[in-house]
Amino acid sequence: MTELGPELERWRLILGEPAQSLAQSTMLSAQAAAQDAALEWLYGRDPELAARGVRSGGPGGNEPSRLTPVDWLDNIHRLFPKATIERLERDAIQRFDLTEIVTDPDVLQRLEPNTTLLSALLRTKHLMDPQVLRHARRIVEAVVRQLIEKLATEILTSFSGTRTRRSSRSARAADFDFRATITDNLAHYRPDERRLYVETAHFRARARRRLERRQVILLVDQSGSMVRSVIHSAVTAACLWGLPGIKTHLVAFDTSVVDLTKDVDDPVELLMSVQLGGGTDIAQALNYGARLIENPRKAIVVLITDFGEGQDPHRLIRAAAQLTRQGTTVLGLAALDESADPWYDRAIAQRMADVGVQVGAMTPGELVGFLADTIGK
Repeated sequence: MTELGPELERWRLILGEPAQSLAQSTMLSAQAAAQDAALEWLYGRDPELAARGVRSGGPGGNEPSRLTPVDWLDNIHRLFPKATIERLERDAIQRFDLTEIVTDPDVLQRLEPNTTLLSALLRTKHLMDPQVLRHARRIVEAVVRQLIEKLATEILTSFSGTRTRRSSRSARAADFDFRATITDNLAHYRPDERRLYVETAHFRARARRRLERRQVILLVDQSGSMVRSVIHSAVTAACLWGLPGIKTHLVAFDTSVVDLTKDVDDPVELLMSVQLGGGTDIAQALNYGARLIENPRKAIVVLITDFGEGQDPHRLIRAAAQLTRQGTTVLGLAALDESADPWYDRAIAQRMADVGVQVGAMTPGELVGFLADTIGK
């Protein structure tokens, strides 16, 4: 029996076990056979296979041995590139709900920290014993650190102001004018050394944003579908916390309201304490946020939700209208993660927009830019 060529082998891995009948006289290489077994362990769980009458060698089949999640993770980290590993781990957690992957300490030690894994940990942390929670906290810390490092750069850019044509006496790397410096020093280029000697460096001043005292009140829906928004809201609040001229509040809600502001400076602890799930009372959250406002025209209320109001929607619209009438900027966000892939109740969102709420979907970076522009006006 001969081995499949690389191109046919790739198609065989894509199509799975049913494609074996297309190449009865050929076989997979040892590497491809191991990849196929790892893929079959996961995707053989798909109930649509049975519905289509496709026999699977996955769980419940006739295979002589059963891989554990630990074995499977070891295999995919050995067999696949990083991008594929992340996709397989994401499908295991999100598509097939393999909670043992995030409740087994041996498995957690092998997983690459990422936002998908963090979301799964927050959904299942109530199932974890203290030992597993310690490993989970390590992952939470790593992902939060990555998110803060990324967002902090965007915040620095958004709130530091834009460059002007005015020269600056302050020799800061961030204000270095590369084009003007090169142009002014071309006469000092030495071809024999292939080196440009800089006698005069130029810098451009930045127009500083005029920051008046402002309140930013983040109201975050903590129902199960909004877990990514909870993560990024906690990180956003932590990054805004230290900015001068901004007073930040973070409030989570379902059918009750929990003010998390005292823990904003420790987003890891905050996320480990959040309880996801339950119903939704958005109007109650807006009314709570209204009570926090010190100066209506200097306050920005950011409502992060899918607009799936579980109570009387008329209460919600009245609460939103009252805020906008008093001059408060109200932003309704349908999503707050890296992709800002929105899913929300469009009818309720439209009614909110009709009373003056600015409704949209923003990534954390876009939200920061919006806040900087609004505060700088």
